[in-house]
Amino acid sequence: MKINKSHISNLVVLVFIILMIIPQTRQSIQVGLHSVLGLFSPSETNKEDQAKISSYDWQLLDSSNNQFDFNQAKGKVVFINLWATWCPPCIAEMPSMQKIYDEYGDSVIFLFVSKENTKRVTTFLNRKNLTIPSYLPITSNPKEITSNSIPATYIIDKKGFIVIEKRGAANWNGNSVRELLDRLLLE
Repeated sequence: MKINKSHISNLVVLVFIILMIIPQTRQSIQVGLHSVLGLFSPSETNKEDQAKISSYDWQLLDSSNNQFDFNQAKGKVVFINLWATWCPPCIAEMPSMQKIYDEYGDSVIFLFVSKENTKRVTTFLNRKNLTIPSYLPITSNPKEITSNSIPATYIIDKKGFIVIEKRGAANWNGNSVRELLDRLLLE
């Protein structure tokens, strides 16, 4: 029997499908695919399309059970990411978020918000060597920071306008995000 390109491509597709069915390999493949898709940095929302946070009444709990009142974020630059430990695109973008957090963590409020229990999140972050601050919401998110899909990431300026609203994985450590944060911090 002669093997041609069609047989090889069919075999590759079959192997891919089998690997996607196996739970141990599925997440790694999905994370890899989302890492490629998330190579690009998000772009700023047009001024006329930027929503403004209408309420800062949002309570969060950090990994040490300390309460964070979102009112403390008024007048500051804020980076919010809604995520989960089981979400491949969330996992794919975490390394770039760790880098931007390492650079701007003292000047920007970073809120990585997961609805999962704190122990699961802490175990995940430790296993991945991530030091980003994770929070559990204890009240409902402001309506402008609500999403039916994750990851969902928001960058908010000092006046409360959402200057970036991105669903899906992205490169948060790119020049465009850094330049935006630098500009927002100077305003």
